[in-house]
Amino acid sequence: MEARIQNPAVILDASGAVQQLYKAVNSGGVEPAILELVHLRASQINGCAPCVYSGMGNMRRMKESEERIGLVAAWHDAPFYTDEEKAALALAEAATRLADNPEGVSDAVWDGAAQFFDEKQLAAIVMMVALTNLFNRLNHVTRQVAGQAW
Repeated sequence: MEARIQNPAVILDASGAVQQLYKAVNSGGVEPAILELVHLRASQINGCAPCVYSGMGNMRRMKESEERIGLVAAWHDAPFYTDEEKAALALAEAATRLADNPEGVSDAVWDGAAQFFDEKQLAAIVMMVALTNLFNRLNHVTRQVAGQAW
């Protein structure tokens, strides 16, 4: 497979703006491993091979176990995640699957996450989900290839 065009963020010279958004997300006080789990799960849902590839690589660099990396898709039934991580993953799934539920993110999912995260941390998780979904869509439309830098 070959990409249709270079990543749109590069073409439009938006890489600096994207990096600023990631810097803001990372300033939210959420553990980096949780942000990576959120990124990986949203990317799996959207079937974005480049983002799944990068998410798995990031988690390996963070020394996460292969069980935690490989079972993110089945986190509901896997014993490798904390309640805090599960709450973040539930929020990521609900925010990514908006078309599957007219309510969007239910109060139960939101309240579940709010038990573990303060307002700034929730903002960081929501922003990470939004950025991940942005890049999942850019990558799908332009057919970016997993493992190729942009």
